[in-house]
Amino acid sequence: MKLGFVSAILPDLSLEQVLQFAKTEQFACVELMCWPVGKAERKFAGVTHVDVSGFNQAQADDVWAKAHEHGVGISGLGYYPNPLDPDPEVAKKSVDHLKKVILAAEKLGLKIVNSFVGRDWTKTLDENWPRFLKTWKPLIKFAEDHDIKIGIENCPMFFTRDEWPGGKNLAVSPAIWRRMFSDLPSDHFGLNYDPSHFILQFMDPASPLVEFKDKLFHLHAKDVRIRWERMNDVGIFAYPLEWHEPRIPGYGDIDWARYLAAVQAVGYEGPVCIEVEDGTFGSTLEGRQRALKVARNVLAPFLV
Repeated sequence: MKLGFVSAILPDLSLEQVLQFAKTEQFACVELMCWPVGKAERKFAGVTHVDVSGFNQAQADDVWAKAHEHGVGISGLGYYPNPLDPDPEVAKKSVDHLKKVILAAEKLGLKIVNSFVGRDWTKTLDENWPRFLKTWKPLIKFAEDHDIKIGIENCPMFFTRDEWPGGKNLAVSPAIWRRMFSDLPSDHFGLNYDPSHFILQFMDPASPLVEFKDKLFHLHAKDVRIRWERMNDVGIFAYPLEWHEPRIPGYGDIDWARYLAAVQAVGYEGPVCIEVEDGTFGSTLEGRQRALKVARNVLAPFLV
């Protein structure tokens, strides 16, 4: 396994500066964010280290020249919108841009693009399903045609009242993955698995690894701390932001030795990219870089 990080936490650095930081801090790879250039839709979104609009082979060669110069790999490209947004215009823009990310990955010679399935949060799972199939069947065919694997992150995208009642991502549990992969069977459709989202749902983060070992395309490394003093005050039916706190690996509730042992046991050998959403290190560039360094020191001994 190769240890890397998600570039979203360093929006104030250029691509070359991100790669230089990765080299200096001995990260093997980086997942590069590919949001459309412009205002961020939400926190940790809107970061563009590869602008895929009009992306050509010369630009792809330039990206790889920078990566090779610093000796840092690219684990994949990342873009995490809501392709099933109830606003058809928003959904279409998401799908159209995701296709551009897939084409950019092909030009870069990469194999992985990471994203969200999305969800209309005002509707039930079953009510979402026909639209999920209508949207994602052609998207997966498009990815297959360009030999790109789509890794779907399992984040519920349900943290505040803005995402009530269903959250903005369908792909949150093994029961739903089983249905997804049955209805859309493809070697190019799998998971960008983040164990912290199982902690949030009071699930064992090692539990899905054996069944879905062939669908593990890419891994995120983020932790979560359940704030039991708040849970005991507001209860589990309060919005999750009221009783949980995103942390870096080692500072939350995941047993990383047990979890990574389970990852290794199923034969996963791909990237493990640290994702920082931990505000306790501060909002400065120095604080966010320090969070990456601390998380690296926690995980590195398990990935030798």
